[in-house]
Amino acid sequence: MKLNFDHKQLSAHCESGATVNLLRYYNVDINEPMAFGIGAGYFFAHLPMVKLNYSPVTSFRALPGLVFSRTCKNMGISYERQTFRNPQKAMDELDRVLDTGTPVGVQVGVFHLPFFPQEYRMHYNMHNMVVFGKENNEYLIADSVIPGECRVSYEDFKKVRYPKGAFAPNGKMYYVTKVPDEIDFRQPAIKGIKKVCYEMLDIPFPIIGVKGIRYFSKKLRKWPVSKGNKVASQYLGQTILSLEEIGTGGAGYRFIFGAFLNQAADLLNREELKEIAVEMGEAGNRWRNFSYMGAKNCKNRSEPEHTYDDLADIILDCANKEEAIFKRLKKIKF
Repeated sequence: MKLNFDHKQLSAHCESGATVNLLRYYNVDINEPMAFGIGAGYFFAHLPMVKLNYSPVTSFRALPGLVFSRTCKNMGISYERQTFRNPQKAMDELDRVLDTGTPVGVQVGVFHLPFFPQEYRMHYNMHNMVVFGKENNEYLIADSVIPGECRVSYEDFKKVRYPKGAFAPNGKMYYVTKVPDEIDFRQPAIKGIKKVCYEMLDIPFPIIGVKGIRYFSKKLRKWPVSKGNKVASQYLGQTILSLEEIGTGGAGYRFIFGAFLNQAADLLNREELKEIAVEMGEAGNRWRNFSYMGAKNCKNRSEPEHTYDDLADIILDCANKEEAIFKRLKKIKF
């Protein structure tokens, strides 16, 4: 069984790409920046109590599944999202939904994903892709990273749906059940902007949003003293990996959100959103500067090329830029 699924590799971020592919199947004309913006995918959190590859987690995106669910909710699209304790039940339910002619989004770990290039494989459990058929005990996959049709055997697919470690997907799957006859993108875009402003400015926890960026700057500044250069370099390397390689990376999310603001400016007839989109690009470039300088430190662990104070100052500048951006966005009366 194979659905007539037109996979377009037009995305940089796996979940917004999966969302676009799923919605386009139902003739919803949406692109990645619009899905990422409506789905309020922009986020920041520094979680020292959660470890990924033995290093604290720094997240630059909303939790897995939220971009899809928020996009659907804001656009009035009905959907199902499920997880399963039992792997066999997860596989049986996937087969059942596919048999109804419905493509399914899934969250997986990439370390054992057979079609991933070796250099992309890591213990990362938040990758999203779309399943659009099953033939000869193989699942047909549309993946934002790999062009064309990919295939995974039943046993391999069960394994990647149940990896161990942080953010284990536990067989997570999601799919569309009903789409309105007409969709007006204006209110969903406004809801997405307001949600991101709230999460970046108003959540009362010091590890989240703009406050979280400043908290990360403080922790980063102390790493060489509290952990030593070797561990500090390991922590820094994991942060840069999150910024530049995992998903589309933290700086990349800033550029995608800027593209969304550009589109929203035309959609809502608000030219100031285009000015803010430029500022968002400048913030993204500042994160890229941090990655470039930090990567040099990781290559010279014993004698870092740049001080961690220098790197922490860049992060503090990023926090100031993003605070100004979201305060300006929050003041706009839609």
